[in-house]
Amino acid sequence: MNNYTIDLNKNRIEFLDSRFYATPSGGYVPSVTTILECFPKGAQFYQWLKENGGDADTIRDEAGRRGSTVHELTERYDMGEEVSYLDANGFPTYKNLEWAMFERYVDFSVTHKPQIEMMEAHFVSEKLGFAGTLDRVVTLNGKRILLDIKTSNSVQDSYWLQLSAYYELLSEIATDVKSIDEVGILWLNAKTRTTGKGGAIQGVGWQLITKPISEVLSYWTLFQATHQLWLYMNETTKPRQLSYTLKHKK
Repeated sequence: MNNYTIDLNKNRIEFLDSRFYATPSGGYVPSVTTILECFPKGAQFYQWLKENGGDADTIRDEAGRRGSTVHELTERYDMGEEVSYLDANGFPTYKNLEWAMFERYVDFSVTHKPQIEMMEAHFVSEKLGFAGTLDRVVTLNGKRILLDIKTSNSVQDSYWLQLSAYYELLSEIATDVKSIDEVGILWLNAKTRTTGKGGAIQGVGWQLITKPISEVLSYWTLFQATHQLWLYMNETTKPRQLSYTLKHKK
């Protein structure tokens, strides 16, 4: 699903604000991650904000860019594309940490061989009032897992709310959601130093953390409350529309 429209007759392309998704009826709904901006961030976040001050926005933006790059690399890899650290001229294309996290994903894939059933799936629900993009649905060790890939410095509580919302999107739109056994976070910036023992799925620098569907309901309740708070605080918010001409000729 593309978050833009093309009008060849008018020679225009219009992009919807990335915080929102267009609905089939012509309206729009916020993304799950946009709604979760209202979820309390905790004392640790505000301490970090205090310590970094004016650099906080730069650090946040770089972390977001890094996460997007790593996600793109994993998607290309899972689609069967050969992904290279070097460009055609032999120069590095990616930053060291980006490539390190990608290699951790490769380690997870090669070691545990998850069967990918769904990848980068976009879902929009007017009924639920939000939309989102699911990273993966995989089968691993006989269980179907709704999986989200994270590159952050820590596993935040909001991630589980995010996965509960994705599960609800699947429940409404996909017909086979009942066979989902767990939700999971594949953390590519973990502090782990060894491979997993006793059934733990992890490697050096990465870790798979899962929760059974039975625990998702409590997080879904919290997400619904956060959604109501977002609606209250953004009652008049509308997405920005960016419009460009498709072609120019002098």
